[in-house]
This record gives sequence, structure tokens and C-alpha cells, in this order.
Amino acid sequence: MRICIIGCGAVGSLFAAHLARAGEAEVWAYDVWKEHTDAIGTKGLRLSGAADFTARLNATSDPTQLPRCDYGIVATKAIHTKTAIAQVAHAFDENSAVCSVQNGVGNEELIAEHVKLVIRGTTFPAGHPIAPGHIGYDIKGDTWIGPFEPTYTPMAKVEELADFITRAGMNTIALKDARGAQWTKLIFNAATNPVGALTLLHHGAATRFAPTGQLSNDLIAEGEAVAKKLGIELHGDPRTLVQKGANAPGKHRASMLQDVMARRRTEVDFMNGAIVQWGEKTGVPTPLNKALWQLIKALEHSWKDPE
Repeated sequence: MRICIIGCGAVGSLFAAHLARAGEAEVWAYDVWKEHTDAIGTKGLRLSGAADFTARLNATSDPTQLPRCDYGIVATKAIHTKTAIAQVAHAFDENSAVCSVQNGVGNEELIAEHVKLVIRGTTFPAGHPIAPGHIGYDIKGDTWIGPFEPTYTPMAKVEELADFITRAGMNTIALKDARGAQWTKLIFNAATNPVGALTLLHHGAATRFAPTGQLSNDLIAEGEAVAKKLGIELHGDPRTLVQKGANAPGKHRASMLQDVMARRRTEVDFMNGAIVQWGEKTGVPTPLNKALWQLIKALEHSWKDPE
């Protein structure tokens, strides 16, 4: 069995390290961060924090080096999905299945342009880069995966991958319909990421400060209304996830805040932007999500030093 991790940043590294340590599959990691893949190749991939160990695996920044893989796990930023999957598509044949564990919605459609069998997924573990070859493991959590409906991916494929990841130490639940889990995470992200990014507050501080805590709740309500109109039954309450994240040890900075601090393009189009677009399609008003989407886009625009 050979598994390829596409996008070996914080979250991708968590999957790569656990799977490699388990030793049940040959693990390859692909990322454009060459210093990271070079460090993994020479010293291994280290995790510290919620777990502390170093795993050995194959890592490269040259997509042509990837061999044929039975499974792929896409963990890039959503804004990089289209480019990344095009670069690695040769590693997957008609029997391979590729799973997205990315933020937002819309990634599976991009993957399906290049891969026959696609798995819809969402994950809650979080981390941050400390140095090339070293990732801080901030928050443990579950992963949910299920067939991406248009590709008719066999449930047996989903279950096999879920079992591999679970035995490796990252609990993964196979669902026949993973849309509810994905939308629960989407609504959670859309209610917390832009708030932290615009206020520079870490997750716990933004949740406990009454004005931003209320804003997150109001954003959640909009997302829930859209999901309900789409006929999607959420996999739990996004408010519970907000509180769980706020109570986690340390001062975890949401991925969008990390992007803003580094002046990198964010995933807001796949989060709040997606909720707004689905709201428009279904006739559900989403004014708060639209406002935060527009503000984050304006912040990104400011980095270009406009006239």
C-alpha cells in the first residue's frame, strides 16, 4: 500500500507523520516548501506538542518523483488545490482514490477534474510550522470521510483509508454521506477564522470576548440556515466546536490569522465566500458572512499597495 500526502504543511504533516510511524504503508509527501521536504528527507518529520515523535518517510518538492499511489490525501490550502492536483495527477490511476481533508467546500470538484475516485473529507487536528521538518501539533481531533457523490467512489475504499488513518493514531470515521461533517467544519471555520484574522485575536480570546463571541454565533446561524435549505444535516453543533477550540491548551491562532500575519492569500473564498454563494443560490440571506468575506478580500488587496 502506498499513500501520498499532497501538501505537507501543518495538517498534511500530521497525517504523513502518523501514517509513516505506523509502518503499514509506504508514505510519500509532496510540498512546494523545499526546505521542509529536504529536512524530512535528511532528519525525518518531527511532531511536538499534542504528540512528540519523529517519523521517516519519502518527501519531495518535485512532483515527477512521485510513484503510483493507492491513496492520496490532499491537505494544501484550498487556493492551491487546482495547481497541486494537476501536478500530481500522474500518481493516481483508475483504482486510486484521493481524499480532501481541506478547509471549505469546492475542493473535491477540482480534484475530480484529474482523478477518477474522490473522497470528501474534513478534519479537526491543527498545527503550525516551527521549522523545516518540525511541526507543532496544537489540537487533536477527529476526521470524517465519505464518497464524493459524483465520482461514485466505493464505500470500501473510504473504509479502508479510514481504517489506515485510525490505526496510525488519528481517529477517522467513514460516513456514507460526509456533507454534514464537512459543512459543520465549514460553518465553524467561517465563524472563527475571519474574526481572528481581522482582530488579531487567537481563537480562545476571540471566543471569550463578548462582542466577537456573539459575532461568531451570528455567523454560525447564517451558515446553519444555508445548510438547512440545502437539505444537509449537520454533524453536531458548530458552537460546541468553537468552545472546544477555545478551551484547548495554548493560544492557537487560526489558519487565516496565520496567513494574514504572513500576508499570504487566505482561504476566505472557500469559507465565507462559499456560504455567501450557496446562500444566493438558495435564497438565504448571509449579510454577515458577506461583510467578512469582503473585508478579508480588502485586507488582501491592501498588501498590494493600491492607489
